[in-house]
Amino acid sequence: MMMKRKIISFLLVLTVFLSMANFGQIGAEALTLQGNCGDKEIDTALGCIPTTISGFVKKFLPILFGISGGISFLLMVFGFITIASSGSDEKKLQGAKETITSAITGLLVSIFALFILKLIAADILKIPGI
Repeated sequence: MMMKRKIISFLLVLTVFLSMANFGQIGAEALTLQGNCGDKEIDTALGCIPTTISGFVKKFLPILFGISGGISFLLMVFGFITIASSGSDEKKLQGAKETITSAITGLLVSIFALFILKLIAADILKIPGI
């Protein structure tokens, strides 16, 4: 139980550290880009957000899939660490295997969803901007 708390604490500290390191760059960009939105964008606290559907999808779809990939990576790392620290406990080993399997399945579903979206939206329906 103590090892699980240490692993979760380490992952939380790592996540906070990485988000703070990236936030400095985002904050600097936000200061330089504030008020420079195009005619089809709204200036918000998150930056310039497109008002058209195609612009919105083009801007936020990579972010969404990046987040899902990052979450699945962290779950896989957590599962591998749990396997390494499980010793001979069958319950922990089985739970870790299920975590890794679920993370890989989620990643594959995310990749195939992106593929199907591009296939339907860009190739079949020919929606511009996607």
